[in-house]
Amino acid sequence: MKYLFFVLMALTFYKCTPPAASSRIDSIQNFSSEYVQDRNISVWLPEGYTSDKQYDVLYMHDGQMLFDSTKTWNGQEWEVDKTMQQLISDEIIKPTIVVGIWNISELRTIEYFPRKAYDLLSDSVKNVLSEERLAQAPLSDNYLKFIIEELKPYIDKTYSTNSGKESTFIAGSSMGGLISMYALCEYPDVFDAAACLSTHWPGTYFANEEIPMAFAAYMSNNLPSAETHKFYFDYGTETLDSLYEPYQLMIDSVLIKKGYSSENWITKKFEGEAHKETDWAKRFNIPIEFIMKK
Repeated sequence: MKYLFFVLMALTFYKCTPPAASSRIDSIQNFSSEYVQDRNISVWLPEGYTSDKQYDVLYMHDGQMLFDSTKTWNGQEWEVDKTMQQLISDEIIKPTIVVGIWNISELRTIEYFPRKAYDLLSDSVKNVLSEERLAQAPLSDNYLKFIIEELKPYIDKTYSTNSGKESTFIAGSSMGGLISMYALCEYPDVFDAAACLSTHWPGTYFANEEIPMAFAAYMSNNLPSAETHKFYFDYGTETLDSLYEPYQLMIDSVLIKKGYSSENWITKKFEGEAHKETDWAKRFNIPIEFIMKK
């Protein structure tokens, strides 16, 4: 009889306790903006998402590359949903919403190249850049206004978020690493930390030492306080990443001079890893744990 009683109790509990809702991705088509060209937004919600809780928010660039390799141009993805859910389930980070901001390919370099660093360049370098990927002056200031003044208010209104700085993060790779760095420097009251993977310090495919030096000069004058913010940088050693080490070391020296230490900044080198989504996916947990750990 006791055995039957416990079986009945277990069955009753099972029927009354529904399984946690699975994660989902909300797709926002052609999100309207006064600052930049309209674009798609993907919002990933973790398992068990409910309006009864408040969630941290991670904003990421190149949103079409984050979740579904069957829909990307190169058949690769970051596997952001899998990594984030594992980190949440393991209670390494707080429950978090990921906002994937899709790029517009022909505008990507123009929107991701930090404008205030561009303004430090000589006219001769600007002229050469205009023949490369920068057909006009960068629109990165407008791109950040779009995120801060339009997208973030929408996300905070539509979803149950912790809207404060300490719960808001930004991340990207390559040019997305540059704009993530720029976002934290320009809006330190909005973002707590930035993860910048394979940051493209050359700026474009046009090699000129003046460009990474301009980024270093900009950061020297605009880095937020090391007491209240975090930076993560990394690079591989293959393909485009093979160019980055000397520039990253120069940036690292700027961070050290501004008081950053292992508590609020790390740079990692990944031997044998290349400039591609599958390699960023393999190590994505590392920057997220560093910038978002409970």
